[in-house]
Amino acid sequence: MKIYTLEKKKYHLPSKLNNFQLKMYTHLINWKWSNLTLEPGFFKGIPFDAILPDGQREKLSTLYPPIKERFLDHQKKYPFKSHKFLAHMASSQAACANLFLPLLENPYIASEVLSIVKPDLKEIATDYLDNGFRIEFWDEPDNLLNDHTKVSGTDADIAIAYYDKEDNLCLWLIEHKLTEKEFTTCRGAKSKGFNFLIHSCKPSSAIVKNPNLCYYHSACKFNYWDITLSDISPFNKEKIEDFTQCPFIGGMNQLWRNQLLATGLEASNSPRWPFSKAYFSVAYHPGNYFIEPSIKKFKKLIDPSDRFFAFTSDKLINRAKEIDGPKLYKWLKWYQELYYL
Repeated sequence: MKIYTLEKKKYHLPSKLNNFQLKMYTHLINWKWSNLTLEPGFFKGIPFDAILPDGQREKLSTLYPPIKERFLDHQKKYPFKSHKFLAHMASSQAACANLFLPLLENPYIASEVLSIVKPDLKEIATDYLDNGFRIEFWDEPDNLLNDHTKVSGTDADIAIAYYDKEDNLCLWLIEHKLTEKEFTTCRGAKSKGFNFLIHSCKPSSAIVKNPNLCYYHSACKFNYWDITLSDISPFNKEKIEDFTQCPFIGGMNQLWRNQLLATGLEASNSPRWPFSKAYFSVAYHPGNYFIEPSIKKFKKLIDPSDRFFAFTSDKLINRAKEIDGPKLYKWLKWYQELYYL
C-alpha cells in the first residue's frame, strides 16, 4: 500500500499503478467520497480508499441503483460468483453490469445501441438465456473446454444472444476491462505440477506439433489445443508457429480461452447452444491503452477476423446519447460521472 498526496488529498492506494490507473483510482475515490462514504475498505487488514467498507459492500453500492434488483434476480436464476472485488470502485464486474444492464432492460434500445459496434445485430434474442443475456457466462453443464471447476475456469463477463440481419441466432461473448493493465496470463507455466522434463512453452512450433508439451493439455486435459488445432478453429496455425514461445503464455491467454469457448459453442451440436455463429469481443475504457498491445497481437492470429473484435465503452455511450428517454439520460449522466475523467 502507498499513500499518494494529490491536490492536498491523501489516497491509500496499491503501490504499483500506471498513470491511467492512478488517474482512474483517484477519480473513482473522489466519486465515492462525494456520493457514498469517506470510510475506506480493508484488504488483508490494510485500508484502501478504493474499496468500500462492509456497510456499502452489502448494498452493492458499486452498481447503478436501478439495476441492483435485476442483477440479484439474474444471479438467483443463473448462479454466478460475485467477484471478490465487486466492492472495489474499479471492479470490472460492476462496470460491465453498469454498462450493459441498463441497455438490456429495453431490448429495442439495446439493439439500437449495440449495433453501433456489432453491425450485423438486428434484435436481441429475448427467447434465449435470461431475456437475451447472461452474466459470467460459461457453457454449463457441457464444459466444452474441460477447464471449469468450483474455483476456476473460462467464462465471459457477459453473453448476449441476438438475431442477425439474416435471422441467424448468434451468441456474443464479451470480456470487459476497466483499469486492468493486462488480461489474465497463463497459470499453467507457473503451476507446481509443471515438469520441465515433460512440459515446455517454447518454441511454439513444437507445441503445435506436439500439444503434450503444454501443461494445460497433457496434465490438466483441457481442450484448448484440441480446438485450436481443429478444422473449426479460427486460429492461424502458421502465425502461432512464428512465435518463439507459446503466444498464449502472456496476456493473450485469457483472449485465447474466451475465443475457444465461442468456437466450441458455435460448433456444438447440443440443443442447449443452437447458435449459428458465436463471437468474442473485448470492451474496455477508452483511456486504458495499456491492454491494446495484447489485443492487436491477438487480432493477427484470428481468421476469419470477424470472430473477434474490440471496442471502447464510449462507442456505446455516444450512441445512447442519440436516443431520447429520461431513463437513458439518468443512466448516462451517472455512468459518465463515475467512469469518465
